[in-house]
Parts: sequence; structure tokens; C-alpha cells
Amino acid sequence: MTPLRRSDVRSGFARTDDGQQLYWRTVGSGPAVALCNGIGVSTFFWKYVVEGLRDRYRVVLWDYRGHGRSSVPRGDGLSLGMERNAADLWTVLDAAGVDAGPAVLVGHSMGCQVILEAYRQAPERVRALVPMFGTFARPLDTFFDSPHARAVFDRIQPVASRADRRARRWLLPLYASPVAFDFSRWLGLVHPEHADAVDIHRYTDHLVRMDPDVFLGMLSEMAEHDLGPHLPHVTVPTLVYGAGRDVFTPAHRARAMAEAIPGARYVHLEDASHAALVEHPVSIQAELDAFLAEVESSAAM
Repeated sequence: MTPLRRSDVRSGFARTDDGQQLYWRTVGSGPAVALCNGIGVSTFFWKYVVEGLRDRYRVVLWDYRGHGRSSVPRGDGLSLGMERNAADLWTVLDAAGVDAGPAVLVGHSMGCQVILEAYRQAPERVRALVPMFGTFARPLDTFFDSPHARAVFDRIQPVASRADRRARRWLLPLYASPVAFDFSRWLGLVHPEHADAVDIHRYTDHLVRMDPDVFLGMLSEMAEHDLGPHLPHVTVPTLVYGAGRDVFTPAHRARAMAEAIPGARYVHLEDASHAALVEHPVSIQAELDAFLAEVESSAAM
């Protein structure tokens, strides 16, 4: 891997129209590839993808409102919906200087909804879409592939909203960091053999520091967001990843997404969980490299 020059790594904060500060970082140079996180996750989950792309692409990483180094929105009327997250992505790309041409948008988990919404808002700014291990609509309806998952959340959410801040933390998933990795493996949330404890602990450590109002508010917005009617209108190259052990967003949701998008390609990793980004980086990167090479080749014609 070619050593990075100092000029190939930049970072800063983008200011939104309602005064929020969003952290961003770019790594490498070349055509832009923007990476959109899942809910409750910061940029660290993309470390293997960044390593695989930075020699040929300008990789853009960023944090949603209330995540990582971005500011925490306060007060009533928090703007935490997928439409706002997508608009924030465009604000970040403008601040990072990615405005000369279309970008490849890659999303993991909730990030799939964000990049699809971003495409709906500004299709001319998108070169290709890569939704990874997520869905296009109402993910809580299929959580654990159970018809009761949404009902459970709908009962917990009002209790959490009335509880004090300390109590609410215990209602959020995977917050008991010392036991989170073993608990996650036992539930099947991560692969019992391929997941690395360090990677999962970084996630739970970040989650436990999040403002619970932001997490629950964004989760509620995510649960209602539905882009199903827009999928047949996607006209850019699209690569969809699904995982056989994904209990957050079962693989049949990813397959349905690929089937609804004209010409989309579907990649299935049978022995992977929702945390496949850190479980199977080699397999993911091989498919991504081939796809991006095709995208660049067609753009040059």
C-alpha cells in the first residue's frame, strides 16, 4: 500500500443551515467515494474499506448529528430524519470540496436509507450506489425477522422518552460494554468466530457515549422511512450486499432492494452478520473493487 501524503488526509467541520457542526475526514485522492455509517456508529467501522480504497479514491467519512465528533442537537423539534441526514451528506461533501463531479455513495445499515434518500434528493450528484447490509424501508418491521419486533419497539420507546437520561441508557441495545461482545455473539448479532472483540467494543463504547435522545429520535425516524416506491427510478449502477446471518436487516430485504432497482447487482455473504464490514473485509473489498472498476470504465467511455 502506498504511504499517504499529508495532503491526502484532510478533516474539518461542515456547518448546516440550522447551525449544526458535522465532522468529516477525507483520505486519499481520486474520484470521490462517500461512506455513510449506520445508526450509533462512527467512522471506525469503515477502516478496512478505507484501506482498500485510499490508493485510488478520495474516501469521505463523516458523522451524523450527535455521532462521533459532530455536534449534539438539543431542544424540541430535533431534526434527525433520513431526509435531514441525506441533506447533511450534501453539506459535508460541499465542505470537503467534493463538488466537481458525482460521487459514489456507500452506506451500511441505516446508511443504506441515507444514500438512497440522497440519490432521491440529487441524482445528478451520484455516480453509483452501494447499499451494504441494510434495507430501503422501515427496518424495525423486520428486525430479527420477527413480526413482533416493531410492536416491542413501540412499547419501549414511550417508556424511554419519559425516563431520565441515566435510565434511558439501559434501554438502548448493547450498552453494557463489558459484556456486549459475548452477549452479541450469543444473540447472533455478530458472527461468533469472524467478529473481532476490539472492533465490536469500539462500537459499544461509542454507543454508550451517545445522547440517548439522539439515538432514540433517529431510530424512530428511521423506523418510518420508506423509499420502496423510488427504487424503480434509480438509474445509476448499484451494488447491494446482503448477509446470511444478518438479524438486524435480513438478507431477503437486501435481495428485494436489488430486485427493485433496475440492473442492480446483488452480492450475498452467507457466513456474515450485520457486522460483515469488520468480519469479511477481503470478500467485501473484492466485490467492491470490481464494481468500482466497471463504474469508472463506463464513465470514461
